[in-house]
Amino acid sequence: MRIAKSAPLIAFGALVAMALSSPIVLGQGMTGAAPSGAPSSAPEASPNDIDGEQMFATSCGFCHQQGGRAAGRGPKLAGLSKSDEFIIERIKKGKPGAMPGYARAFTEGQIIAILAYIRSLEDTGG
Repeated sequence: MRIAKSAPLIAFGALVAMALSSPIVLGQGMTGAAPSGAPSSAPEASPNDIDGEQMFATSCGFCHQQGGRAAGRGPKLAGLSKSDEFIIERIKKGKPGAMPGYARAFTEGQIIAILAYIRSLEDTGG
């Protein structure tokens, strides 16, 4: 899948703007938890129902170039030898001064879908 160079930047900017302007939506609302006294929402989608490649492209692709296959502002992720637990924690907590944490922006299922996408990348040596 080829994405225009500006598309990830625009999507990333929209995600940041949404995060800054709507902490309630990104916090409690995205997790599927309902406020006390409110009816519970539908169960969270499973990682198999989430397009990890699309989520990666719109949220991570600005820094991890060519869909994670090449280094950019962030490292190349294809062929990454880190554990699944490390990658999940890095997505959730970020890296100070280098990568924002997405724990409040993504559900657990979305994070697992992004992890599955990263694991699907083949290291082409580039």
